[in-house]
Amino acid sequence: NGRRSPIFSLAGKKSSVVLVPDRQPLGAAVFKKLDDRVTKVSGRYQPGRWVICLLNPCRAVLNLFRSIMKNKAFQTSNVLLLSFSHFIHDIYTSFLPPLLPLIIEKLSLSLGQAGVLSAVHQLPSLLNPAIGILADRKGLVKWLVILAPTLTAIPMSLLGTAASYPVLLALLFAAGISVALYHVPAPVLISRASGAKKGRGMSFYMTGGEAARTLGPLIAVGAVALFGLEHFYPVVVFALATSIMLYFKLKDTDPVKQKPSTISFLTVGREIKSIFIPLSGILTARAFMHSAMAVFLPVYIEKQTGSLWLAGASLAFYEAFGVAGVLCAGILSDRIGRKKIMFAALAAAPVSLALFVLTSGFLSFIMLSITGFAILSTAPVMLAVVQEHAPDNPASANGLYMMVSFVVRSATMVIVGFLGDAAGLTNMYLISALVGFAALPFLMKLNLDREL
Repeated sequence: NGRRSPIFSLAGKKSSVVLVPDRQPLGAAVFKKLDDRVTKVSGRYQPGRWVICLLNPCRAVLNLFRSIMKNKAFQTSNVLLLSFSHFIHDIYTSFLPPLLPLIIEKLSLSLGQAGVLSAVHQLPSLLNPAIGILADRKGLVKWLVILAPTLTAIPMSLLGTAASYPVLLALLFAAGISVALYHVPAPVLISRASGAKKGRGMSFYMTGGEAARTLGPLIAVGAVALFGLEHFYPVVVFALATSIMLYFKLKDTDPVKQKPSTISFLTVGREIKSIFIPLSGILTARAFMHSAMAVFLPVYIEKQTGSLWLAGASLAFYEAFGVAGVLCAGILSDRIGRKKIMFAALAAAPVSLALFVLTSGFLSFIMLSITGFAILSTAPVMLAVVQEHAPDNPASANGLYMMVSFVVRSATMVIVGFLGDAAGLTNMYLISALVGFAALPFLMKLNLDREL
């Protein structure tokens, strides 16, 4: 009717799509349902309604197609940068174990005090759900990811300067908060940058973290050898450079902001209720196997062979095949399906773990490689499942998932340790493998109705 409304830009072309008052049927010029985030309209006249009128139909359709493809395309550069930031960030979080002997000697700590350090470092993980809700409410997802590498690196690089035990605890607690600030929102950005290939994106992301846990201790020892325990803090420059790169890459991204009143623990719980209990069961059964391998594998190998070198090499071997599993599983889950990949991994892991302790020689190491591949490969797939089932509150859902993962992992480490004391390491591994089979019934109850 000649009267234009304020221009609504769907794909950055202001001349393509405008909103006009609906005065007459517009036939093919009206999209009945163009996009849920834009409007739902009818081509028939209804006073007071607004419809979408195409001033340039060809350009509008082209721009709409480009917008859809941009949302579904795998943004390789963004995924690789975020995965690299995960690698850099987690290098600093792996500083404590290799430096612990030097710190114990410097501050004259007991083994009990040393054990508390790791617990304090991980304690802020309990805040993960609150951090996720805050990130969704305030639109802080990208800013937390940008700042966290530097915020984590500063206290971790100052561990050697701590003059007392309370100062050391404070540094580790501060680093733990920053670790939570990174790991809760980072998978959200990976999910958005991965489009329809969330499994592939999560695989790249998790590979960065696993590689950091492999190389981080070597980097920490090298930095201390070069600068000394109290002066290796210049390594913080790598985290600062990573934050700067993230800022220039992500500053123009526009994450979807949520209304503060719409997000709560209740709304997040409702959104992921169909997957929460099954995933919690899977995490628990898997944690028994993972804790047995990650914590006690060197002890077991050293007792079996008497070789400390072989004990360390076996853990590196396990982690290396775990990295391969992490990289492959997510990518394959995009093609084959999340549930099929998880079933294959969760069925193979208990069998290979049991055979690892029941065999010897070369066959035992083959079983060790399969165990590492299978146990660790489920991580990116489960992250993808969480993100796919929480489109409205992705950071909040991821925070809740990570808190459950932390609680389960911490509890199973203690239980597995007591099992090793009471029944011996061999029986502890067999019991952990038996518990691992319990993941399969929970997987059967996992409803992946959004799986592509």
